[in-house]
Amino acid sequence: MTEILVQSGFEGAVPSAAGRVVDHPAWPVLKDAVEDIRPWQSADGSIDFEADGAPAKSIAELAVDRVISAVEELSPLLPHDIAYHRALVADLRRWVEAGFEVPDFLDSLLAFQPAAHREDGLQHLVVFPMYTQNGNPDRNFEAVVLRMVWPDWLADLERTRYDNPLFCGITFEDFTAGYDTNSAVLFPETIAVREAPERFSWGGIFCDREAARFRRVTEASVDLLGLELPDDIREMIGDQDRCQQAFVLWDMVHDRTHSHGDLPFDPFMIKQRQPFWMYGLEELRCDLTAFKEAVKLEAEGIPQARDVQYAVLFDRMFRFPVTGDRVKNYDGLGGQLLFAYLHKHDVLRWTDNQLRIDWERAPEITNQLCGEIEDLYRAGIDRPKLVHWFAAYDLVSRYLSPHPGSRWAKGPDALDTSLPPRKLVDEVLPDEFPLSMFYEALSKKLKHVIASTKGITASSGVEKAAA
Repeated sequence: MTEILVQSGFEGAVPSAAGRVVDHPAWPVLKDAVEDIRPWQSADGSIDFEADGAPAKSIAELAVDRVISAVEELSPLLPHDIAYHRALVADLRRWVEAGFEVPDFLDSLLAFQPAAHREDGLQHLVVFPMYTQNGNPDRNFEAVVLRMVWPDWLADLERTRYDNPLFCGITFEDFTAGYDTNSAVLFPETIAVREAPERFSWGGIFCDREAARFRRVTEASVDLLGLELPDDIREMIGDQDRCQQAFVLWDMVHDRTHSHGDLPFDPFMIKQRQPFWMYGLEELRCDLTAFKEAVKLEAEGIPQARDVQYAVLFDRMFRFPVTGDRVKNYDGLGGQLLFAYLHKHDVLRWTDNQLRIDWERAPEITNQLCGEIEDLYRAGIDRPKLVHWFAAYDLVSRYLSPHPGSRWAKGPDALDTSLPPRKLVDEVLPDEFPLSMFYEALSKKLKHVIASTKGITASSGVEKAAA
């Protein structure tokens, strides 16, 4: 392996043979130091030295020193991140000097600019106090080594058709405990800062975790349901790299769709209180837009496009409805809606304990559902908020049965419409659209498979399955 110069304290030079960050002896030191710090932290990221189990302040200082030293050793392997690593070290020292109060890593966050260097295979070492979505809700320190996924074909599509300058497809190399979870994103808004930046400049999605999770759940679902797959789709499900390519394209188109189209509201619904089916329809709209674009791209000869269509269908129908609890599970709702829509249009049939799919009609009818949601949005521009919410409820309840105790299902006369719309969200049941009998049975069968995907990556999939 080519020898690389590794600097200490960003100065001087010491030879090292490690090209990969995770192969360098400083990486396990950094990882262990972060794992030492995490249990000491409160939910807001501070350390309360009066709490039970808290270390002496000097012990915490030594742990942070170990983090700093390791970052300084590893940084020369990543010259594109050196400005970020310098700011990171400064933020760590400032946290210590401030007495380990609520951390503020705004300076290092602003210095970290992965979207400015979208190069396939490029490594990044990331250390931040943060929460991990679908993982740890507290702002503990996490250390993650990742690689960029940016093949030429994807870069060309982004440049010519799907402009998304903030999007980063990424894969795990290694991580601390907050990512040994279901989290598959690295988002700047999760990081502890004194104030939110005016705008964020990147967002990362771990396509290797998404692909590995998709493969395991889909393989189990296909086996349980007796679904006969076309040969090329069966081959795709068996190929991790091919699935990653599908997910990175799906994610890129999905991500940009939040700000494209006829949008009657803030696309991300930031600081808005809405019924959870509104979030479910928005996420489903973005996924179905990716599906629709994939149908077009397949016709143009883009080989990853057919895979995207089946990744959307299977992940949405098999994994989403039976993952997580039933409290305002908007992703689960979107998956239920897609399945029910295809079933009611005779694309899906559950007969003789076997699932059958009309593969020829599936693209047309899936795009038809996308069109119904787009029509809802277009009309919503001219509606008051509450009227729009009821129109969305009507669309969903056309295909899914509401809970028999729902007040929303009884219509406006069952609600006090003199209240502000946000107050009426309190009248939404936690599980407004319960699982069908089909999904109740599937959920029980897949429970252990879903649980086994916690912390999964491309490299860990086989080992976790065996465990």
